[in-house]
Amino acid sequence: SGNCGLFLGADVRFVDIRSDTFCMDPKKLEKAITKKTKAIIPVDFSGQPCDIDEVNAVAKKHGITVIQDAAHSLGASYKGKPVGSLADMTIFSFHPVKLITTGEGGMVVTNDKALDAKLKLFRTHGITNDEALMSGAQLADNEGPWKTNPPTKAGWYYDMLALGFNFRITDMQCALGLNQLKKLEKFIARRRRIAARYTAAFAGCAQASAPFQEKDRESSWHLYMLQLKLDKMKKSRRQVFDELRADGIGVHVHYIPMHLLRYYRERFGHKRGDFPLAEAYYDAALTLPIFPAMTDEDVDRVVAAVLKSAR
Repeated sequence: SGNCGLFLGADVRFVDIRSDTFCMDPKKLEKAITKKTKAIIPVDFSGQPCDIDEVNAVAKKHGITVIQDAAHSLGASYKGKPVGSLADMTIFSFHPVKLITTGEGGMVVTNDKALDAKLKLFRTHGITNDEALMSGAQLADNEGPWKTNPPTKAGWYYDMLALGFNFRITDMQCALGLNQLKKLEKFIARRRRIAARYTAAFAGCAQASAPFQEKDRESSWHLYMLQLKLDKMKKSRRQVFDELRADGIGVHVHYIPMHLLRYYRERFGHKRGDFPLAEAYYDAALTLPIFPAMTDEDVDRVVAAVLKSAR
C-alpha cells in the first residue's frame, strides 16, 4: 500500500492505528492530509474491515480518492455491506496464502465508470479499441501521422491513449480463481469457526488477549493474532516463538511496521516513536495458524502449545 504511491513518484504519509482493531485510526487521518494528497489507502488488517465510513467522510471533505486495501478481507462485511462496495476502488489479493488464490496477483473493483475506464487502459499498455474513448482523438485531414482521419469505427484500429502496463491475468489463473471463488463461502465459514474456537480458548488467559472485533462488521479472518502480555510472562516473545516453532506450530509475526523498514527509514527519516500504537501492536503480536484445512484437533493442539509456552 505504501509502495504503490512511491512507484508513481508520490510521497507517502502514514497514519497510526487504533489500539483495538489495528486498522487506520480515522481520527488521526485529517492531520496527515495536505493540499497535495491524492489518495487514502486504509487497510482491512487481518480481515476486519476498517472504519470506512469515517475514512470516506474525510476523503469527501477534501475531494480525495479512497482505495480500500482489502487484500485480507475478501468476503468480509461492514454494516451489512460486502467489502468491495464501500470505497472508490477496492483491491483484493489472490496470493497463495490469501482467502482464495489464482497462484498470484489480485483484482481491483470499482462502481465508478470513469475509474473503470482508466483501470482498463492501465492494465493493457494504455491501448484501447473502444470507439467512444478513441473518438476524442480524431485528427483533421493530413494532420499528424495519418494522411486521412483515423477510422471512426474500430475494426482493425486501436490507439494508445495513456501510458499503461501489462497487467493482464492469464486464462489459466482465471480458471483456478473462478473455481476457488465457488469455495469462498465455505472457506470463510471454516475460518470463522476456527477464530471463534481460538477466542474462546484464550478468553481467560492472563498472558495473551484475543483480537477485538467490532460488532457492526464481520471479519474474513485472513489472520489471527494474539497480543502477548509480556509484562505477565517470564519469557520474551522470541523465546515463545522459537519454542512453538520447535514444537511444529507454525506461528508467525505480522507485520513489522512499514515506517521501521530500512527503505522508509532512510527515505523519510522515520524512527521508533513516530507511530507508537503500530509499534506497540507489533511488539506484542503473535500470529497463530488459521486455514480452512485445520481440524478442531489441530486448533486445540495450537492452543495447548501456546498456553504451555506463554505460562
